[in-house]
Amino acid sequence: MILSILARIASAVLSLYMLLCIIRIFFSWMPRLAEGPWGKRIASLTDPYLRIFKGIPLFTTPAVDFSPIVALAVLSVANSLFVTLSYAMRITLGFIASLLVDAAWSAVSFVLGFFLVCIVARIIGYLARLMTLHPLWQILDGIINPILLLINRLIYRGRQVEYLQGLITGFLVLLVLRGLGGWLVRLLTRLLLALPV
Repeated sequence: MILSILARIASAVLSLYMLLCIIRIFFSWMPRLAEGPWGKRIASLTDPYLRIFKGIPLFTTPAVDFSPIVALAVLSVANSLFVTLSYAMRITLGFIASLLVDAAWSAVSFVLGFFLVCIVARIIGYLARLMTLHPLWQILDGIINPILLLINRLIYRGRQVEYLQGLITGFLVLLVLRGLGGWLVRLLTRLLLALPV
């Protein structure tokens, strides 16, 4: 009972902190907001955590810094663990295995969701004919183009496709992967929780 309450409190705190990190990331794209009083307060709370991942060379490239995505994915995994712990009746080997599977899927699902949001933003920008040379669109293109090229190479086998068609195809493939993966993980989690030991 006490473990369940503590896990729910931890989950709520992590959810709030994730929201603050997301706001901080968006503020970093808009210097006027980042330099304001709220921007500075949020930065003082989130920057120490975000800097941990920024210092790892694996997560940054010359064009795009993926470290905020990884930082948010880690928070998402931790939050998922606390949510699962809050509903645990008893802790068994199957429960621990399901916790690990759920945590791994939580990170993958978060990254897939992030790519889906980026692709939707890019589709909207493309259809609205917004300034495609704006740095925001270049950042989004830098994030999504590698995954879009991989998906389009697998689907279209090297044929040339229009950019909008590639965006929509990438969106649909990632959406199906996220849905199918979530279904498979839920099925596997139920099987693991049913283990008697």
